[in-house]
Amino acid sequence: MKNIRGIFIALVVVYVITAFLNENFLGGYNQGKLLERTGLYGILSLGVAFVIITGGIDLSIGAVVCLVGCGVPWLVTRQGWSPGSAVGMAFLVSFGIGLSHGLLITKLKLQPFVVTLCGLLIYRGAARGLTDDQSQGFGNDYTGFREWGTGEISMFGKFSVAYPFLILVVLAIVAWIFLRKTIWGRYLFALGNNEEATRLSGINTDRMVILSYVICSMLAALGGLLFILNGNSAQPSDYGNFFELYAIAAAVLGGCSLRGGEGTVLGVLIGTAVMQVLKNMINLVTWLETHMEFLIVGVVLLVAVMADELVKRRVRRPK
Repeated sequence: MKNIRGIFIALVVVYVITAFLNENFLGGYNQGKLLERTGLYGILSLGVAFVIITGGIDLSIGAVVCLVGCGVPWLVTRQGWSPGSAVGMAFLVSFGIGLSHGLLITKLKLQPFVVTLCGLLIYRGAARGLTDDQSQGFGNDYTGFREWGTGEISMFGKFSVAYPFLILVVLAIVAWIFLRKTIWGRYLFALGNNEEATRLSGINTDRMVILSYVICSMLAALGGLLFILNGNSAQPSDYGNFFELYAIAAAVLGGCSLRGGEGTVLGVLIGTAVMQVLKNMINLVTWLETHMEFLIVGVVLLVAVMADELVKRRVRRPK
């Protein structure tokens, strides 16, 4: 908990300031939407955290979101596939994407930055070519299927929790168990701390790297599916733009070191929440210009990371 104290304080500060600046922030509808967006983006952040823990990076997340978000409705509405078959194909393709990333990085020794940057271009280009660069969606059909992205469960009478957030909670529990309670999770952290020492200890490091990229791509595909079910409209030219940066920023804010070997599931969730509260504040506070979103988010993120690093140094300082 000490490692994420700084970012938790940042979350509380931003939350309180936003509530003070706009009375609608604490409304039930807005809080429900905030949890919904946290769930959607949190799934992407959780996936990239596995890669960052190993010391890698994945810049193709937004493009995978685009490929799945445009590809699934294209298969269902234009090609006549059943929703189940289209979803199965989406996850099969995302598995292949993660596997190819891992193999190129481990077997050909290519840099993760280069591999996933090329993937970013390839998958978005594939989405635009596949759909003839036309906007995709389900229209007014398949309401039961789209319920997975738009549905809510009422709690405590008036408060509702969106399905994407509940899915994130389940995935977070599974991820925590995997990383903290299984031997494979310890292997991932060991790999991020010192790959050579981990290899010399008899661990198949290539297999663990491949696993991390497969998990990242599969969760990006799940996020892309939930995004299109939630929004019901995707334009291939810009759908999912910057999603990888938001995911990476949330993971790093939550304590995942880009050097590898560090990270917590709770930290990733808090980091994602900070990002979404910031975006919500920009939309609600009238004197904040929405086209200044990236500037405001960037400045606050920098301050939050600096504050978090100072807290970590104080914790590590010998008494």
